[in-house]
Amino acid sequence: MVHEKLLERGFVLGRERKDEYVNRLYDFMRKGGNREQQLLDRLFFSAMIEARSCERFKVLSENINDEGLKKFYHELMISEANHYTVYLSFARQYAGQEDAEARWEEWLVMEGEIIKDFGKKETVHG
Repeated sequence: MVHEKLLERGFVLGRERKDEYVNRLYDFMRKGGNREQQLLDRLFFSAMIEARSCERFKVLSENINDEGLKKFYHELMISEANHYTVYLSFARQYAGQEDAEARWEEWLVMEGEIIKDFGKKETVHG
């Protein structure tokens, strides 16, 4: 879908770049612990990426003059919001509400620190 939009406009995909924001989120994930803790962090990692993507698509959909892209970005925003909430729902279901909320708060604090480090630097996810 996204690739088709790029081709329609005469663009081609370049080489994939490393995303420092994503790498720093990944580094925060627990590598040890039990399976439930690892699952919880993987769900939160995914939720965080989807939440930020949702925010960016919202901004794009509200600030672009191209009506086709406006609708496209709005649909992507809705899709990303659904993904974000599903990941959080699974985390609460599998880890328990209290444990999930405590760990999600740690993710939010950590992600806030990452965002501070980026300032106004252009990134895909961060």
